[in-house]
Amino acid sequence: MARNDARDKEPKQIDLEKVAQLIEALERDLAKVQSESRDVQLLRDEVKTLKNVLNSPIRRPHWVREGLHGMRQAIETGLETVVADGLKAGQYIAEIGRILGM
Repeated sequence: MARNDARDKEPKQIDLEKVAQLIEALERDLAKVQSESRDVQLLRDEVKTLKNVLNSPIRRPHWVREGLHGMRQAIETGLETVVADGLKAGQYIAEIGRILGM
């Protein structure tokens, strides 16, 4: 009997070009943010980490996936701060969700 379990499914292939575009857009927007809050710094760190993963000669899809989840969590955690600073948080959260197939 075949199991129809989510654990049996292969993870959705991540479009690395879209991830790179997302990182570039976030870097541009974060450069405009004046706040030095802990939440904004956490988001900057997550963006930098994911950028390093993308630029690595050895690309591990699970590292990219984890980086996207970390970035999404950083945006959600600092939502009030980043929105107040003009970052389009909802747009980024939606794009990360699309990339991850959520």
